[in-house]
Amino acid sequence: QVQLVESGGGLVEPGGSLRLSCAASGFTFSTYFMSWYRQAPGKERELVADIYTTGRVTNYADSVKGRFTIFRDNVKNTVSLQMNNLKPEDTAVYFCKGRRFGTEYWGQGTQVTVSS
Repeated sequence: QVQLVESGGGLVEPGGSLRLSCAASGFTFSTYFMSWYRQAPGKERELVADIYTTGRVTNYADSVKGRFTIFRDNVKNTVSLQMNNLKPEDTAVYFCKGRRFGTEYWGQGTQVTVSS
């Protein structure tokens, strides 16, 4: 059974930090390109960051460059998103996604709220 389970979301003040984690099971994690997406109320889902199978190449949305870091552990089958200097506009549901050729898997999402 394929599963992607996000954790680590919550309420944080502006300027604070959170680390999101996604635990994968039921597929060969190390062969999948992994991504973090987010969706704020009333907005389209957007790509936040992605990471290649080896973890050696990463890409980020302009809005999070310099603040967020994506990394993966192909032994533990996890992909994480370290979020620093959080802003209110980072408030969204964050989703973990895995892709290999035409196959995609999505997690259920975890809520991140940045507010004072």
